Amino acid sequence: MIAKRSFLLTIILSIITLGIYWLYWIYKLAADMNAICEGDGRKTRGLIPYFIFSCITLGIYGWVWLYMLGDRLYDAAPRYGLSFKESGGTLLLWALLGSVIVVGPFIALYIIIKNVNALADKYNAGSVPAQDSLNS
Repeated sequence: MIAKRSFLLTIILSIITLGIYWLYWIYKLAADMNAICEGDGRKTRGLIPYFIFSCITLGIYGWVWLYMLGDRLYDAAPRYGLSFKESGGTLLLWALLGSVIVVGPFIALYIIIKNVNALADKYNAGSVPAQDSLNS
């Protein structure tokens, strides 16, 4: 069972815990994405690789991770009978360029939560695609 996420709760808990909840959120998001998208030939890296590679690349890997997550969400949507307008590029633009207007990263977070919750609803309802549909 994939738990639904709350945009407001994610922000509040991340602020209250000084970012510790954010790390837990990334860990759970990666695990849930790997469950929802199982069999697509890709893997969303978890917290440890995210943290290590982000430190090594001075944060650039965080942007790459966000882009790959957005693309994986976008590609998984049709398997569950959904259609998302936002791909990895959209999330990256909101996160990077939207930082100029301060709210951009929050919009990217909202999009991620909205799309993951939509996929989680289908996944929890048992709408898991057959393995045959993954290879077509």
